[in-house]
Amino acid sequence: MSKHPLERWGEMMGGKKSRWVVLALWVAFAVILATVFPQVNNVENYSGADLPEDVMSMKANAIIDEEFSSDAGLPLLIVWYKEAGLDRTDLQHIQSLYAQLNDKPLVDQQLVPPYHQMPTEALMGSLSENGQSIVTPIFFAADVDTDILKENYDEIRRITEEITGVNPYDTDSLAEDGLHARFSGPAGIVVDATKLFESADFQLMAATVIIILVILLVIYRSPILAVIPLVVVSIAYLVVSPILGYMAESGWIDKDAQAVSIMVVLLFGAGTDYCLFLITKYRDMLLEEENKFLALAKAVRESTGAIVMSGLTVVIGLATLGLSDYGAFQRFAVPFSLGVLLTGFAVITLLPAVLAILGRGAFWPFVPRTPDMAKAVAEQKKKPYKEPKQNHRFMRAVGDFATNNSWIVILLTGAILLGLAYASTTIKYSYDLLSSFPEDLGSREGFALIEENFSAGELAPVKVIVDTEGKDINIGEQLAALPYVALVDDVQIGQYNSNYQLYEVDLNKNPYSKEAMDDVQQMKEDLKSIMGDVALGDANFWIGGETSTQIDTSDVQSRDEAVVEPIMIIIIFLVLLLYLRAFITSLHLMVAVIVSFFAALGAGWLIMTGVLGHEAMASSIPLYSFVFIIALGNDYNIFMISDIWKNRKRGLGHTEAIASGVASTGAVITSAGLILAGTFTVLATLPIQLLVQFGLVTAIGVLLDTFIVRPLLVPALITVFGRLSYWPGNLWRKE
Repeated sequence: MSKHPLERWGEMMGGKKSRWVVLALWVAFAVILATVFPQVNNVENYSGADLPEDVMSMKANAIIDEEFSSDAGLPLLIVWYKEAGLDRTDLQHIQSLYAQLNDKPLVDQQLVPPYHQMPTEALMGSLSENGQSIVTPIFFAADVDTDILKENYDEIRRITEEITGVNPYDTDSLAEDGLHARFSGPAGIVVDATKLFESADFQLMAATVIIILVILLVIYRSPILAVIPLVVVSIAYLVVSPILGYMAESGWIDKDAQAVSIMVVLLFGAGTDYCLFLITKYRDMLLEEENKFLALAKAVRESTGAIVMSGLTVVIGLATLGLSDYGAFQRFAVPFSLGVLLTGFAVITLLPAVLAILGRGAFWPFVPRTPDMAKAVAEQKKKPYKEPKQNHRFMRAVGDFATNNSWIVILLTGAILLGLAYASTTIKYSYDLLSSFPEDLGSREGFALIEENFSAGELAPVKVIVDTEGKDINIGEQLAALPYVALVDDVQIGQYNSNYQLYEVDLNKNPYSKEAMDDVQQMKEDLKSIMGDVALGDANFWIGGETSTQIDTSDVQSRDEAVVEPIMIIIIFLVLLLYLRAFITSLHLMVAVIVSFFAALGAGWLIMTGVLGHEAMASSIPLYSFVFIIALGNDYNIFMISDIWKNRKRGLGHTEAIASGVASTGAVITSAGLILAGTFTVLATLPIQLLVQFGLVTAIGVLLDTFIVRPLLVPALITVFGRLSYWPGNLWRKE
């Protein structure tokens, strides 16, 4: 009788000689790639636009760059503040700083305003109405490197301290007496964002490893077993990182620091889960088979199919992000899908080799042995032989409860999930990246000072561009008359095309607020009317600026959700159908994880607002969380359903096959779920609100699947549908 292909695969990866070859090849690849290619974290972070070129705000920005650009470059805003009011001496110090910057420009410095040439009294005219603040810019080359900006900041600090005798940039509290200064604006945000994600990478790596190690030690009480998954995933990461680094350096992909940070969590969380699936099967086989190599080959046969299909759903799910129009979504697709693909490959190649090398010693001090081996050990130690306890007793009870009380389980779990899902309908979304930063971060403190000391609309004026088609018109008065407008600056004429006019409009509220977005949406309608009054068409105006960008971000992200989510659902459903050959089961698996996603979103929102005090959820969270929760949720379902199907093929009855499948996979899936939820919870410890929210929602989704959907709801549904659960596969015909 010929062996199963997966059993032969196990013999190849974990054979007496081949195990050392497999291990050596992986280590060699990791070393060679790390030597030849850069690590992905060492590649410059992408800082381009997230929106497609054909949306209105991007079209407006293109016209502004061409017709109204000062060619000043990337602005760094220094926000100066003193609670008692800035005095003449403070302004003279600022003038001295700019005099030195003019005489000895910083690296990649393009332009500084000539404050040093102005009378101090003239500079005082730029103070806020309360006299407490002034904003002074420095312009750098548009493509300036972040490291150079950091060095320039240090030089600005040095010069300022030399002039004033103090360092106003690093003061603890703005409420303290004396002069304060903060780096803000686009350049300030770029540097702060880079710092946050640089520190996040190390924190995430360290915290993720520690939490996985602790959970594995608590659950399995084996120090060697706790280390094995971390070693396998770490070697896989050492291969993934330089490959991504090469792809980013070659321009094949855009490196996104946020994507890399989350990828670390994903690889260690999901990779550890896949390792546990194989390790658990290996331990079970060692209880029946004395030869460790034969036991390993059988374990590979029993687990690899489910691991491959589970990994495939995750890879496909994450790859669908590549269909997005929003740049940040696109930049997640390749690192995530490639990372999971290579990590999954390490689990079915490197892990068997490691297990073959360690054998039963991997489980010390609780070494799994066959009954004959256990008796021999007991006799050798002159101790009485104890019959092993029945495995999976608790999860067997859970499986029996779900199958014996199916409708009660469906109604109770359905009520919990739908109740939490309803809370997701009340979510308020934020489109402002800066609001995701810690409140005490320099760039955010600087913006807060601008908002408090200047009119709200001055933070980010709305930029209205009109193509006059050669007509002598001025719509400044009509714009100023709109109820949500505070101020309209004098019209500017295009540098190369005099038909273009630019009106900078200050709103009478925070331009980053949802209310401001509603106003700019209304402005589009009002401008259509204004264009009609001056005999111009709807296509003759564009609206740019931060608020318009946020509107386009909302529209593009909504489009991506409408495209990516259904495509991902369809593809994963087809993968499930192909693997299980069971239409009804594949359908209710997808429905269950979709409801679980909305429940996680609702539960996350309740915690964000009720516990963490967040006012809004980042607009990108729903799609990010959807992709992860749907893909990872089906991971566990595939592993459990595989065992149920195998039980049916072995001749067990329908209900018994389900209960046994829950029992045999329950412990490992629960452990895997706790590990994965724990790793995503690590994101909630970071000082970046976006990652906190993403980690929270995803961890809740994993926990809901681990403790409600997979052990209770899914088995109950399969029980209720009876033989139809297997249709149209061969098991449907089995009595």
